[in-house]
Amino acid sequence: MSRFLRNMAGASSSLLKSRIPIVGARLAPVSNHISSSRFFSNSKLLLADNELKEVPQTYEEEKVIIDEINRELPEEDLASSLRMRNIGISAHIDSGKTTFTERVLYYTGRIKAIHEVRGRDAVGAKMDHMDLEREKGITIQSAATYCSWDKDSNKYHFNLIDTPGHIDFTIEVERALRVLDGAVLVVCAVSGVQSQTVTVDRQMRRYNVPRVTFINKMDRMGANPFKAIEQINLKLKTPAAAIQVPIGAEENLKGVVNIIDRVALFNEGDQGEVIRKADIPEDLKDLVEEKRALLIETLADVDDEMADIFLEGEEPTVEQIKGAIRRATIARKFTPVLMGSALANKGVQPVLDAVVDYLPQPNEVLNTGLDVSDGVEKPVSLIPSSSAPFVGLAFKLEEGQYGQLTYIRVYQGKLKKGSYMTHLKSGKKVKVARLVRMHSNDMEDVNEVGAGEICATFGIDCASGDTFVSPSAEQQIAMSSMFVPEAVISLSIAPKSKENGAFSKAMNRFQKEDPTFRVKFDPESKETIISGMGELHLEIYVERIKREYGVECITGKPQVSYRESITSPTTFDYTHKKQSGGSGQYGRVMGEFSPIEGENKFTEHIVGGKIPEKFLFACSKGFDDSLEKGPLIGHKVLGVHMHINDGQTHIVDSSELSFRTATHGAFKQAFLNANPVILEPIMSVEVTAPNEFQGSVVGLLNKLGGMILETENGQDEFTCFAECSLNTLFGFSTSLRACTQGKGEFSLEFCKYSQTSPHLQKELIAQYQKAQAAKK
Repeated sequence: MSRFLRNMAGASSSLLKSRIPIVGARLAPVSNHISSSRFFSNSKLLLADNELKEVPQTYEEEKVIIDEINRELPEEDLASSLRMRNIGISAHIDSGKTTFTERVLYYTGRIKAIHEVRGRDAVGAKMDHMDLEREKGITIQSAATYCSWDKDSNKYHFNLIDTPGHIDFTIEVERALRVLDGAVLVVCAVSGVQSQTVTVDRQMRRYNVPRVTFINKMDRMGANPFKAIEQINLKLKTPAAAIQVPIGAEENLKGVVNIIDRVALFNEGDQGEVIRKADIPEDLKDLVEEKRALLIETLADVDDEMADIFLEGEEPTVEQIKGAIRRATIARKFTPVLMGSALANKGVQPVLDAVVDYLPQPNEVLNTGLDVSDGVEKPVSLIPSSSAPFVGLAFKLEEGQYGQLTYIRVYQGKLKKGSYMTHLKSGKKVKVARLVRMHSNDMEDVNEVGAGEICATFGIDCASGDTFVSPSAEQQIAMSSMFVPEAVISLSIAPKSKENGAFSKAMNRFQKEDPTFRVKFDPESKETIISGMGELHLEIYVERIKREYGVECITGKPQVSYRESITSPTTFDYTHKKQSGGSGQYGRVMGEFSPIEGENKFTEHIVGGKIPEKFLFACSKGFDDSLEKGPLIGHKVLGVHMHINDGQTHIVDSSELSFRTATHGAFKQAFLNANPVILEPIMSVEVTAPNEFQGSVVGLLNKLGGMILETENGQDEFTCFAECSLNTLFGFSTSLRACTQGKGEFSLEFCKYSQTSPHLQKELIAQYQKAQAAKK
């Protein structure tokens, strides 16, 4: 309480001053006013001048624009938005996302029976439709569906995406959050906030996605929801408070108490489909009042209206508490926490009510694009109206039985079956021959979809992240794409038998579908190299090539994506001279070469025109070329700054090629003189195993040269957090299974690049030089 009172003096001003970093795709630069969005009485929307000027740094600034747009929206658009929610289900591996989604589909009437994730009944969860997903018990591809939920005699339409938990499939989470308006963050009641929970939280912040939190697995031994809430506050730095209290715990979990309106909820029936309301059990009344007071205090910290009520010492009404939760959740300043067990069919329906009550409608989220009509990028706001010109984003591609299936989020206007739309990148007009709503791998044909909806169509040639617009639109609005992380691991791959085209088809298709899956041909080793986010990621694709295309592949030793860098500054003076009869080649460049944090940098400052402008441009291109293949082991170069400040030309022999080549030579000369080092990817590793194997796991990590950062001991399991070189982690899953009797599990995530040991550096350089010599 005292913390709150100390903070309240500057509460209203601090709310206005707070800054939420806008990174990534949902917001292009925008301003805090709309100059003239105009609607005519015939409901035709004109977007003549909806340009915006500067990035809103806070939700308060965004809300000014959102309110302006909503004041001008026709009634029918407001009504359709009111009943719609676009949500994703995200969490750490094995927190119960797909199990939770299966219950949501059952309770909303989309499926007639509940099936379990690993498919023991030979059916498997609806959203895990791939055979590989059912065999391994993990989600590999995000799956979209839609369903309806009745609340207070109103029917609400949900577009729902179930996302994977493994970091290897992180792009599936990125593209889902790019197009969603809200999310349900699932947290395990025993393990609490885990490594991938932190990653998902970071992705939600990148795209400004508000969330409600569901603490799952309350029926497991060691479940402690209030410890999990404390971790959300501390580790995720998101103000969170419970809006429910469990009735019983572990195997005695019977239901939950809704602390806002002080009512107990019990799930009854064979599948928990019936909710019985009752009075709060006597032994929980004090706890309910304590947690209710904490909820109100937390809300007063993040919401002005609740702060005023709290300071005046009044008891807020149920409506005032719900209003404050909704405002603070949409403003991304708070997350309400619900609890239950999806597997035990308890506590799922109140989460659906919370989605309706606290997550935003499509017209309560600011989406912007760039008007590229006249070749100059101008930020504009998108109007969630079906009468506006169509703008949609293709966020996911899938190869279906009828060809390429393209998932599209409609941001503005409507899309009709049989109509045309323009592919912004190519300028081609394409016909929407078939329009469907997806239900995992099933589909339902529809004639049209409006603003805020998610749909899919066939027969369109495009890439993930492309924008489509109405052919008749005056403005050509481009949506920014999603963040794509760098690949960290590579394998050489080749078909076992003679190539008949299927292998190439598979490579092309998977690259198009998954931006984190990369394929290149190495002209030196004459090998095809595939790169991805982890061993599991590449293993899954090799298996899919075999199953879906009938091509068995041989894979080579995994290659780590090393980087090359320097540790000290140096100077260079390099002359490229070549005579071959007639005009030759001549270029001389001088300057400084130094290490730099972050991105590579090329600069020049030439006095007296010693190197003409066109040759300096060639020097810049030569620098870019040199970065692709470092002098030590042929890997990419990271963290170098090349500055050219002098040079010399020849009146006849100098050319762009001469200076490009001279820059190559200067780069190599300077690089080798600047104490070069090889950098290797360091991974954040999280290992969870039963307590009796703690010594074995710690010993294994030490043997691999890992640095143990923290160990958390639970009632029957421990979690160890460490940083390890990726080079030492190949085959780690086998070693972990061996030392934990198959009971240990782990997750990896790229952390940073760090210098290799001198011994490994010598070894890598020797291998590279040997391989180069063998080719000569």
